[in-house]
Amino acid sequence: MRLRVPKFMSSEILRMSLDSIRAHKLRSFLTVFGIVIGVVVVIVVASLLTGVRQSVVDVIAEYGTNNIYAFHLSTGFTNSSREEERTRKPFKEEDAEAIKRGAPAVETVASVLLVAWWDSTIQYQGKNYRRGQLQGVTANYADASNLSVSAGRFLSEADDQNRRSVMVIGVNLVDALFPGKTAEQIVGTEVKLGGRPFEIIGVLEKRKNAIFGENDEDNAVFVPFRTARQVSPGSEYILFIIRAREGQFREALDQTEEILRRQRGVKFNEPNNFDLGTADKFISQFDSIMGMIGLIAIAVSSVGLLVGGIGVMNIMLVSVTERTQEIGVRKAIGARRRDIVRQFLYEAMTLTALGGIAGVIIAVLISKIIGLLLPSLPASIPLWAVIAGLLVSVFVGLVFGVWPARKASRLDPIECLRYE
Repeated sequence: MRLRVPKFMSSEILRMSLDSIRAHKLRSFLTVFGIVIGVVVVIVVASLLTGVRQSVVDVIAEYGTNNIYAFHLSTGFTNSSREEERTRKPFKEEDAEAIKRGAPAVETVASVLLVAWWDSTIQYQGKNYRRGQLQGVTANYADASNLSVSAGRFLSEADDQNRRSVMVIGVNLVDALFPGKTAEQIVGTEVKLGGRPFEIIGVLEKRKNAIFGENDEDNAVFVPFRTARQVSPGSEYILFIIRAREGQFREALDQTEEILRRQRGVKFNEPNNFDLGTADKFISQFDSIMGMIGLIAIAVSSVGLLVGGIGVMNIMLVSVTERTQEIGVRKAIGARRRDIVRQFLYEAMTLTALGGIAGVIIAVLISKIIGLLLPSLPASIPLWAVIAGLLVSVFVGLVFGVWPARKASRLDPIECLRYE
């Protein structure tokens, strides 16, 4: 007569694994604590990086994806400190005129003078505002950068040609110097800029998108380009904002590069001695920085996962010793070696999976708390980070549970039954 061997189904093995974990709750928690930390680090950092990246993309898109930013030094999220850049000559107004004349794919070129050699303190009725970012801009700056005003008007060509002492300011200046007043109420007000009287003719409308809740234009002080030249003759750095015609961005970029190389006397076999920034380039630079931060986060979480994996392997080895007689009984009634291996592997994977689930829950709570306490800090939990955290936690259990499972499967049933 043939002996029937009982089959140990996966559901039964899983139930036995959960029973074992419930029987040692504290020990199980301490074992997977490293895994919880590792998963939390990965998901929280991924949520912050994803949120910040989306904010950067939205801000760049709001300024205009057809824009080209020309500057004699490196621009964007990575600034070069090469010795060669320090000897570069700044752009001149003639360069902008050359682009307008020689680049048919370019719609407009706005010039921005970065004022550096003049006191930019704004004074009004005994109040001083020193955070203003003073720039001299041409009248077409608003069109080139998709800028709008909430009250008053932007600078005109007449303001620039006549070097008028007028300014357009950002919302932060309104809150600091004119508390309780609306933007419409302060248009026409006279303030002092560097000890010189200026009239506020417009207030910028706050952009919809911002990084960390604020952008540079919130502190902006825009004056006519030629006015800035007049009051600060020592300021030389000029930035060009070049808007390409619709559907001709690549042509505009090539034409701008060719004209600037010719204007600056760059030989055909020499690299550019200026920088052309685009939306794609800025996002690529930002992604490279975020990639480095992500690698650091992965390295930190890997330490936690390694510690957790070693803890799981250690506790499973202890479990094998504690359940020697149980293993002997199971083998005596027909359990095969692979059944024993599966039992302990399932237990290790279940243990680490629970740690991964706990890590996901904690990470979500931390991200929500960050959003409540720091609304300006963007955080968006990506689905891939959650899935990756769970899969990695299960994988850790699989890898570090192999040795204990194989050791349990190789035990002699007779010796197991005799074990005290």
